[in-house]
Amino acid sequence: MKKHLWWTAALGGGGLLGWWTARRLREQPLRGRVAVVTGATRGLGLRIATQLAEAGCPVAICARSAHDVAEAGLELAGYGASVMARVVDVSDPVAVGEFINEVETHFGRIDILVNNAGIIQAGPLEDMTLADFREAMAIDYWGVVYCSLAALPGMRRRRAGTIANITSIGGEVSVPHLLPYSCAKAAARAFSEGLTAELAGSGVSCVTVVPWLMRTGSVPFVYYKGQQDAELAMFSTGQWPIVSVDADRAARRIVRAIRRREAHVRIGVLATLAGGAHALAPGLTARLLAQLRRLMPGPSDGSTPSMAVRGTTLQIR
Repeated sequence: MKKHLWWTAALGGGGLLGWWTARRLREQPLRGRVAVVTGATRGLGLRIATQLAEAGCPVAICARSAHDVAEAGLELAGYGASVMARVVDVSDPVAVGEFINEVETHFGRIDILVNNAGIIQAGPLEDMTLADFREAMAIDYWGVVYCSLAALPGMRRRRAGTIANITSIGGEVSVPHLLPYSCAKAAARAFSEGLTAELAGSGVSCVTVVPWLMRTGSVPFVYYKGQQDAELAMFSTGQWPIVSVDADRAARRIVRAIRRREAHVRIGVLATLAGGAHALAPGLTARLLAQLRRLMPGPSDGSTPSMAVRGTTLQIR
């Protein structure tokens, strides 16, 4: 019996060692690889771009604010990286195509694409409109599709490249008061996972990133609807260390996944637990979220949906 247990332990240890060795062998050096990061002027996107710049990558970033793009570009250049910073709305396929072409012309190629740009609207369904759903899909989903399809031809020609798509646990477990966001992230996750399969054997890899709540400083940049001050206060609790993931740690994990060309990575233990619980018991998960919804702020008092207000203009009461 003891001999049997010894052999079992030895085989298990050998299997783990083989798995670890295979992962290490798949790692690619980052120095000199050209990286594009969308939505890279703050939060997780800026942290990922910073880590890539520190690792020796020439970096191209984009976002919608000219002021923020200029500041982030200067910050990244401070790490000694060659930086291109452009104002691009990823929901515009023409602008995306022009940006990708410019990066390829300037740097010669794109080795890494990180689709991070996104928008969050928070509030009850009663205050959401079709325009909210369309905007979330345009940026959080179509932005991923446009950038990926624009960069893929060059990657395919070279039979090399990595696309990393930042989705969300909200794309696996639809969260109350984030319905447009959850829908768009679910679509982005499906596209990313399907892209992984479609690219098999092409030399191009796709990493689907599913983060839990992160402390990125994004709460002031969320668009709040309904009882806006109460929504801001509620979502601010998601930045507490006990319930959220440190953004720098998340960025390091994502960059490691890019180096290793991992197909799928969850960020945070709670993301793993939530995804597993939903997969095992989706009905129970839905009922629990329905109970959580009862504790959240109600809709606005008006007869029509409220306007979206950015958190930077609100005060936590």
